[in-house]
This record gives sequence, structure tokens and C-alpha cells, in this order.
Amino acid sequence: MKKSLALLSITFFLLFASYAFAVPPQEFYELRTYRFKTREQEERTESYLQKALLPALHRANIKRIGVFKPLETDSTFGKKLIVLIPFRSLSKFEKLNDILEKDKQYYADGKEYIDAVFDNPPYVRIEKIMLKAFSEMGTLAVPNLKSPLLERIYELRSYEGHTEKISRNKIQMFNKGDEVGLFKRLGFNAVFYGEVLSGGMMPNLMYMTTFENQASRDAHWKAFSEDPQWKKLSGMPEYQHNVSKAEIFLLHPTDYSEL
Repeated sequence: MKKSLALLSITFFLLFASYAFAVPPQEFYELRTYRFKTREQEERTESYLQKALLPALHRANIKRIGVFKPLETDSTFGKKLIVLIPFRSLSKFEKLNDILEKDKQYYADGKEYIDAVFDNPPYVRIEKIMLKAFSEMGTLAVPNLKSPLLERIYELRSYEGHTEKISRNKIQMFNKGDEVGLFKRLGFNAVFYGEVLSGGMMPNLMYMTTFENQASRDAHWKAFSEDPQWKKLSGMPEYQHNVSKAEIFLLHPTDYSEL
């Protein structure tokens, strides 16, 4: 009897372990947008990110943090900064503020920003979006690019849906429909794909692809639009009218971005 119970326990353990290892991880992403009125605000915030926040996140075992700016030709250039922070779980995100509060080095390094007075703030506002990685790309990737930083194009896209159901349909198109695989085959160097869990323009999804330069970006999208797999996928009845609004943001990585 005891041997049977022991064998049963081992069997259940092995089944549980095999299931746990079979389920691919899905990260969570915090996408921050800092908005500025002046160049001085932007410089103070960048100094805080470089000297205080990113090192503190590394001490908390949070790495591969992306920091991006709009292109110089964009009307928002110098007025906003985008930060992408990956988390292994929502509990890691939830505990971050407590971790930073206990980090004395973080407070010392970021004192000018953290203790800014009311009439001289380091930014206008911070907007935050929380995302969950798609099942077909559960963790973000560092793009394999060789061109100079200022030539690289990072394209952040937001696809809104007119209902929650239709937004899930578009996410299904990426996963089950293998739009993620199509992007990979065509060399889009995706950083992440994510469902927006909390944000100002829901329901929607967001994703980021990367290119050596503007010409490469344009050529990739031309190839995408002409690809037989895309034409077949986009023509399927079940995937019609599943994006009500698309926003496109073209960005450069900063010289201290880890993506």
C-alpha cells in the first residue's frame, strides 16, 4: 500500500513537473512614456534613468530595459521618452516600488530627480501601459542590428479594436494565425508582442519591430504586404475588420538602451 502511494505521488509529481516545463513563459511589460516641456527636463530624467533607475533595476535582477526617443523629424522629438521594462511576473512588477524604496544607492544616485521641488519638476507627466506577452513570443528579444544607433529604426505599433472580442481576435491572428511567424520569417527583428492589460486606449495590442535604417524598414513592409502568407491570412473571413485604429511610432534607441 505504501509503495503504491509512493508511486502515485511520484507519478503526480512528474506529471506536474512536465506540465510546468511544457508551458512557455509569458513576460509582462511596463511601457512608460515621460513627457517634457523643456530640454532641461529631458536631460534630468535621462540622467536619472542612466545613473539611478537602470542600475537599481539591474540590482533587482531586471534587465534588457529599452529606452527610446522619437525621430528628429517627429513633432514630439525632445518632448517624450519611452521606457520598456520587462517583468517575469506581475508579482515582480508589484514589488518593484518596495524594492526601490529599500535601495539606498538608488536614492543617492537619483536624489536630484527623486527630491525635485514642486515648482521645478523633471517631467510633465508619466503615462504607463501594462502588457502581457503573446503566447507565440513569451519573452522579449534583443534585436540583432549592426548599423549605428541613430540610423536604427524601432517601430512601435498599437492596434485598437472596436470591442474586447475583436481585439482578442487580432491577438489570435498573431498567435494561431502565425502572423508572429510571418514577421520572424521576413526578418522584422521583433522586440516584443503584447496584449494591453491596462492603458488609456483599450482594448488594444502593441508590438515593436526593428530595422537597420529607414530604407530597410520600408523594404520590409513592402515585402510583408506582398507576401502570399499575409495575403492569405488577411483574406480569411474570421480575421476581417479586427483593427479599428492603428498608431505607428518611429523611434531611435538611446545610447544606453539595452535593446
